[in-house]
Amino acid sequence: MNCTSFRIPYRQANAFSNIVLDYIDHADTLQHFYSFAPSISGIQQQIEQRKKYATDRKALVNVLNEQYKNVSPNETVSHNINRLTEDNCFTITTAHQPNLFTGPLYFIYKILHTIKLAEHLQQSLPGFSFVPVYYMGSEDADFDELGHFYLGGEKKEWSTKQTGAFGRMKVDKELKKIIETLDGQLGIYPHGKEIIHLLNQFFKEGETIQQATFKFIDALFGQYGLIVLIADHPALKKQMTSIFRDDLLQQLASDIVQETSAKLDENYKIQAKPREINLFYMVDNVRSRIEWVNDHYVVHGSHLGFSKDEILNELEMHPERFSPNVILRAVFQESILPNIAFIGGGGELAYWLQLKGLFNHYQVPFPILVLRNSFLVVEERWKNLIQKLNLDMDDIFLPIDDIINKKVVDDSKLELSLNGIYQKSNDLYGSLMQQAGSIDSTLTQHVERLKTQQLEKLKELEKKMLRAEKRKFGDQQRQIEKIKNQLFPKNGLQERYDNMLYYYAVYGSAFIQILYDHSLTLDQEFTLLEIKNS
Repeated sequence: MNCTSFRIPYRQANAFSNIVLDYIDHADTLQHFYSFAPSISGIQQQIEQRKKYATDRKALVNVLNEQYKNVSPNETVSHNINRLTEDNCFTITTAHQPNLFTGPLYFIYKILHTIKLAEHLQQSLPGFSFVPVYYMGSEDADFDELGHFYLGGEKKEWSTKQTGAFGRMKVDKELKKIIETLDGQLGIYPHGKEIIHLLNQFFKEGETIQQATFKFIDALFGQYGLIVLIADHPALKKQMTSIFRDDLLQQLASDIVQETSAKLDENYKIQAKPREINLFYMVDNVRSRIEWVNDHYVVHGSHLGFSKDEILNELEMHPERFSPNVILRAVFQESILPNIAFIGGGGELAYWLQLKGLFNHYQVPFPILVLRNSFLVVEERWKNLIQKLNLDMDDIFLPIDDIINKKVVDDSKLELSLNGIYQKSNDLYGSLMQQAGSIDSTLTQHVERLKTQQLEKLKELEKKMLRAEKRKFGDQQRQIEKIKNQLFPKNGLQERYDNMLYYYAVYGSAFIQILYDHSLTLDQEFTLLEIKNS
């Protein structure tokens, strides 16, 4: 299998928000919302700042060793875990929920970017050690978002009555039925049985989703030294008790984030909105937000309630029962990891930029933010069709109508643009206005009206010519629509929709290796991958 790639600017992809585009362009409007830019110089400054913050490395390593005791980790993973005890070792981190069978493609793009950046920094700054970490956001309870994926345009949805944190849910018969269905669909491909075997090996009935995903991700990326961390652990939550206590009693985070958000809102759309209390209570099948109601703490949607003394005692005795929301999760992550850089998608970077003031308040180093890599995977059959239509690869990022119009104009033997005639008409009426005005100045308005009417008729004629010519390109139009529907499902980026199981079934682990080989580090561009079967 061969693969070639080329890059385009993110702006040309027409799929990213202004705040993300301005961030990668280092716009002045965002300078005050982060500490250091994503560059080698910025990394060096971040290291110096991080050195001043005490991280409980012993607790982190103990938790990791506990989580890996039943996995038999790759030697590189074990080495990286041990290196975390050293003061000169830092993490490069990405975070994501344990979407069902990895969910959309960008899940694995984030992980590979993290691995590649850690390796790049290891080579560029040999006086330090860098290890890649996937922080599993297993406490998320948004089942509607996490409990499905798409394969071949078909939605595969887990039907279960379980509730609460998604990572704590257990593999059941209904989930096993999905794997059986996948076996029939993917088993026909060269590596289909291999990926189905991995799913069956790790997603066993009774296993929690977070444990199954932990083992699955380790099997896919352990050879690259990736450390998987399940932060839902009492020893890690205990480190946050002072911040959790502060949020319960003082409720300052909301005001701090709102102040920063108000400044961002002057130029950009705000991503996340803080609550007065930014914690969930999590026990059994419940993960619901904590609210302060009538001098009492209540767990929304449940019968659970606490007095002030009771909830503080609960926090002290059972810190694992408290789960940070999107506002405090970032602070939790950066408190327990000796982290230098965080790799996230556009939405993630947008809400992280709202949090700089909160990090300052709790005196936790704010990490360097790196926009995750984006890929468009173009298989050989689609590449051939694009070439057959005489389209450039970057043309496919345009809307369908723009591609078709370009195709018609490029291929048509007629001159469909009337720009030259517009200019001649302008010149003609300009002369008429001078001549008429020299006779009677009131005639110039009459000539101006005639000019406007004539130009509107010319524009309408041009549209009719284009429509008539487009009708001759019906087959090409259908092929263009087919390409767009395949590479940009539901008019969105492929990486936000398609799942990796198909690509693994067709190409095996070589697909992950290709993504690794073409992953960027601190460069920020969109990559198109053209995969050939031979």
